Amino acid sequence: MASLSGKTLFITGASRGIGLAIGLRAAREGANVAIAAKTAEAHPKLEGTIHTAAEAIEKAGGKALALACDIRDEAQVAAAAEKAAQTFGGIDICVNNASAISLTPIEKTDPKRFDLMFGVNTRGTFVTTQACLPYLAKADNPHVLMLSPPLDMKPQWFSGHVAYSIAKYGMSLVVLGLAEELKPKGIAVNALWPRSTIATAAIQNILGGDKLMRMSRSPDILADAAHLVFTQPAKSFTGNFLIDDTFLHDVGGITDFERYRLDPSLPLAPDFFVPADSRPPPGVKLAPLSMLGGI
Repeated sequence: MASLSGKTLFITGASRGIGLAIGLRAAREGANVAIAAKTAEAHPKLEGTIHTAAEAIEKAGGKALALACDIRDEAQVAAAAEKAAQTFGGIDICVNNASAISLTPIEKTDPKRFDLMFGVNTRGTFVTTQACLPYLAKADNPHVLMLSPPLDMKPQWFSGHVAYSIAKYGMSLVVLGLAEELKPKGIAVNALWPRSTIATAAIQNILGGDKLMRMSRSPDILADAAHLVFTQPAKSFTGNFLIDDTFLHDVGGITDFERYRLDPSLPLAPDFFVPADSRPPPGVKLAPLSMLGGI
């Protein structure tokens, strides 16, 4: 398998969680990681900052660049991408991981929260990719990856949280269009989504607390799946909407998924947006989605 040694990743929302896990996985192979995130100072409810993330990247064997950046501001994004390219000599991989979530019905969705989710999820993904594009065009095997779901247009994925779902699917629509638009340039654009819930701050603080955290997988499964994406040939591997464990099994040959579970004594919690016809790898079983309503 190809190595990411010397490659430069520009990752949004990389101060913690999935974004940091992807950065750490690349850092272990000697990659450069530009950490583009808002949290420059410690937050009372959120672990990690761009600076603690940079320290972890360096400790893991990579080179890090901490960039305080609000991806809703296109000038900040452009400046961050330029700084990353100047520091490391280019950008090889753009990871659109930053996301805002509010699972609220229409009457409880404030327009400011609506604008936040669209500004971060859909618009932020578009603006970040746009800013990285000139540098990606010069890379040997350029990849753009969105942490966004397959476009499974079923009412169940929208009802009760319409604003969030549309904003999240907006990221996937960017994949759908740009994969085709950037194909002549040899720039791959793909989406990656987890089959199960992932143990992140969003699970702990917004969705289900401690029990749902224990029913989740660690961010490492997405980090491993993202690494596998980045080592695929960009000219041919594009326009895919990938589910983490199926991709790791079918392409990466992974058969042991127990190592990603936080608590194997509890059933694995399914994530939103996974199509019904997406079959998990052999041996992987999940609790019914309806079970999560009682958590």
